[in-house]
Amino acid sequence: MAESAPSPHRTETPTVSGPGRRGKMPDRPTSRDLGQLRHLARFLWPYRLYVLGALASLTVAAGTVLALGSGLRALIDEGFGAGEGALLDRAVVILFGVTVILALATFSRFYFVSWIGERVVADIRRAVYDRVTRLSPGFFEASRTGEVLSRLTADSSVLETVVGSTVSVALRNLLLLIGGTVMLAVTSARLTGLVFLVVPLVIAPIVLFGRKVRRLSRTSQDRVAELAAFADETLQAVRTAQAFGHEEIDRQRFAARVEQAFAAARRRIGARAWLTAIVILLVFGAVSTILWIGGHDVLSGRITAGQLSAFVFYAIVVAGSVGAISEVVGDLQRAAGAMERIVELLQTEPEIAVPPQPKPLPEPARGAVVFRDVVFRYPTRPDRSALDGFDLAVAPGETVAIVGPSGAGKTTVFQLLLRFYDPQSGSITLDGVELREADPAAVRARIGLVPQEPVIFSADAWENIRYGRPDATDEEVREAAEAAHATEFLDRLPQGFSTHLGERGVRLSGGQRQRIAIARAILRNPAVLLLDEATSALDAESERVVQDALERLMGARTTLVIAHRLATVLKADRIVVIDHGRVVAVGRHAELIRQGGLYARLAALQFDQAEALAAERAVS
Repeated sequence: MAESAPSPHRTETPTVSGPGRRGKMPDRPTSRDLGQLRHLARFLWPYRLYVLGALASLTVAAGTVLALGSGLRALIDEGFGAGEGALLDRAVVILFGVTVILALATFSRFYFVSWIGERVVADIRRAVYDRVTRLSPGFFEASRTGEVLSRLTADSSVLETVVGSTVSVALRNLLLLIGGTVMLAVTSARLTGLVFLVVPLVIAPIVLFGRKVRRLSRTSQDRVAELAAFADETLQAVRTAQAFGHEEIDRQRFAARVEQAFAAARRRIGARAWLTAIVILLVFGAVSTILWIGGHDVLSGRITAGQLSAFVFYAIVVAGSVGAISEVVGDLQRAAGAMERIVELLQTEPEIAVPPQPKPLPEPARGAVVFRDVVFRYPTRPDRSALDGFDLAVAPGETVAIVGPSGAGKTTVFQLLLRFYDPQSGSITLDGVELREADPAAVRARIGLVPQEPVIFSADAWENIRYGRPDATDEEVREAAEAAHATEFLDRLPQGFSTHLGERGVRLSGGQRQRIAIARAILRNPAVLLLDEATSALDAESERVVQDALERLMGARTTLVIAHRLATVLKADRIVVIDHGRVVAVGRHAELIRQGGLYARLAALQFDQAEALAAERAVS
């Protein structure tokens, strides 16, 4: 049974089966409802002239194929039968002319159809990417990125095959089937009746065996995909494999997958070879039977030799068309499933959207942040509040450190301020404007983020630092890098700032990647700075350099810091201690240590006691 079409008002968060579980999108197209392909119409409409050109070329090509049968009959009856050289010459010239027209029409059809396929799929991929990049992190929390990429690449490739080939093949063979059937009846009604008795007997085994071949082909592709996935995973972790001496086991497992892929391919090859043999046997057996019956009709004078030749030609055309149409039905069903998956993404509405009339943020930016009685639960964990009655007011230019145990809600504060999510109740304002009433892009333009594990893109330093402000000049990029202490290592690279930093910045150390992220934030010059444990994973020397860069970045701007490091906490104007999504204490380091409670316990656990006491004396 065909699956129901996706709702045009699908929400962004997929259904999940329980708290904390990821929703799973289907890995493969499942719908067999060819009506899903109607969604292609809006992508085809801008190129309707090309579509008309393809249809015209297709019609001419099919017509000329059918005309070849009449040309064949004329060649035999008028040329050979009459025994006149002039008639033979004229028949051959006409036949050659028809062939030239067929060649030109086929060229036009192939060009138009292939162009349309490539163009439409390019538009679909762009539309899907545009939609996905507008979805908030809540969508990706409940969906696997690999499945989204599958829709963007594999499913769109299926549609490319259908639009750029399969539909054309189906229409062409449909025209040939209709036209060939008419020409069969015109040529010999008696033999036509025999053909329609024989064709099902020929086609049925081919179709049934063809399904088995397609099934084995899919199995073979699955084995190759598994092999590639295993190779990708192990090669990405080659250092770990070698460190644990796991290479031989990995080689054995890879070899086993190679053999599985070979075995699947061998079964596919064997089935395809049998299919080829069956096709030859059945088709030529049917043709021989028709020739035998038709030959007796020629001898008895009921039809001419040219009519028999034309009839055999048309019979082959009709049989081939039926077989081709039966083959493309499976491709169309796969395309319907692929289209359903793509439409599901295209119809997913982002939960965080620009309001109809966004309220502008005041100029100049001040950086005042206020949380009032905020309650928030993640979509995948609706039974647990990440923040519960959370209150916090940060004055412009103030530095506030947020501390608490793992899972207390520290990172959630940043997620809500960046408006990746909206709270279930309460309000969050930036410079006096409720975030829900503002354009999310305008809100994020005033915020700079330095994460614990910075993202370095597969590009050079210029592009990575300029990421937050694409219109920045080279001089501004270099100034930002100097302020972040990044020029000292960037200038030593082989091509300086133009050196490719590798995938995920593999050519840089942890401290160097962090300084690139700080330079990116400096260049952005935000009113509000968010530091998410920006030095927690660094060694002492790297931390000193990065901390100095962070202090320059913080300057007089509003700064919220998630940190476990004592140095950052000591220099904060206030420390906000949160637990189970609530603020449980606020104060300076020494004050909170004297009060005891959660902060004092965290300090004792995270820092050396002597260091904590020395730090307390330093600030008291």
